[in-house]
Amino acid sequence: MKNAALDSTIGHISRWMAGAEPFLGPLRAVAEDLTDRTGVPVDLPSALFLRAHLAGFTPPGRTSANGTCRLLETADGWAAVNLARPDDHTALPALLALLGGRQQTAPDTGLPTAARKTTARQLARSAQTVGIAAAALGSDGGDRAPVHTRLHGERRPRPLAGLRVVDLSALWAGPLCAHLLALAGARVTKVESTGRPDGARFAQPEFYRRLHDGHEHLVLDFATGALADVVSEADIVIEASRPRALRRLGVHAEEFLAARPGRVWVGITGYGRDDGRIAFGDDAAVAGALTGLDARGDPVFLGDALADPVTGLYASHAVARSLAAGGGELLCVSMAACAAALADTRVRPC
Repeated sequence: MKNAALDSTIGHISRWMAGAEPFLGPLRAVAEDLTDRTGVPVDLPSALFLRAHLAGFTPPGRTSANGTCRLLETADGWAAVNLARPDDHTALPALLALLGGRQQTAPDTGLPTAARKTTARQLARSAQTVGIAAAALGSDGGDRAPVHTRLHGERRPRPLAGLRVVDLSALWAGPLCAHLLALAGARVTKVESTGRPDGARFAQPEFYRRLHDGHEHLVLDFATGALADVVSEADIVIEASRPRALRRLGVHAEEFLAARPGRVWVGITGYGRDDGRIAFGDDAAVAGALTGLDARGDPVFLGDALADPVTGLYASHAVARSLAAGGGELLCVSMAACAAALADTRVRPC
C-alpha cells in the first residue's frame, strides 16, 4: 500500500511538472548550486507541487488552483485579481466603484464585465488601491535580478551549520527558505504574532507541518517589544513584511546588519522593498509572466501559487551565496522578479 501511495504521489506531481517544465531551466541551476553549496538535495517537483498534491488541487485554468485568484480579460490584455482574504471580498464594491462598474448584490459577478472596459494596468492599480493583490500580465518582467543585494560591512566566509535563523515570514516562500536552511544545519526559530498567526497553519496543516518540522516556535505579542529582543540574537532573519511595519516594532534591517559582522537579512516582498504593492504567489507569477497558454493561446495559471516556492528557492540560494562570501548583506527578494526570471530566459539566475 505504501508503494502504491508513493506511486500515486509521484504520478500526480509529475502531471503538474509537465506544464512548468519549459520554464524550469534557471530554477534547476539555482537548485543545483544550492545543493553544491549546502549538501542539501533539492527535489524540485516536491518543492513546487507537494502542496497541490496534499490539498488535492487540480491543474488550474483561468482560476488559480486554490480558487482565490482569477485571470480576467481586459480591454488591452489580461490581469490577475486575487481575493485571498475575507477583507478582499469586502473591498470588491469599492473596486467596482473605482472601475465605474454598477453596484450589485454579488460584486464579484460584475468584476469580469468591469475588467473588459478598462486596461490591465488600470485594473491592477485600482485593485491595489483598495488593498487587493492584483497584477497586469507581464507588468514586472524584464531584466531585473530576482535578488537585489545591499552590502553592509566586512565579508568573511561563514558556514551555515549552527547559525540561528529567525523566521518572521508566513505562508510559503519564507518558510520554504527557512526549511532548506534548516536542512543545511541552521537552527530555525519560527516567530508568530499572537494577533496574526501564520494562516498556513489552518489552511494547509499537513503542509505547514512539513515545512516547519524540527523548528523551534515562538508566539509573541509584538506590541510588547519582545520581537526586537528575539531578532537581536539571530544570525539570519527571514521576513516578508513591509519595512515600515517592522520599524514600528523597533526592528531595523540596517541596524541588525551593522550590529554584528556576517549577518544576513532576507526581505521577501511582492515587488521590492521600495514598492508597497501586496502580492501572493498566483498574482506575482502573473506579474512576472510565468503563465501557461490554453488551446486558444490565452493565458492560464501555471502551477499552484508558483511564485511562492520559486521565491523560496531563490531566497535560500541567495543566503548560501551570501554566507560563502561573508554575509553582511540585505537580500531583497522580489516574488514578481523571481517569476520573471523563469519566464524570461534572458534573466540570469542569481
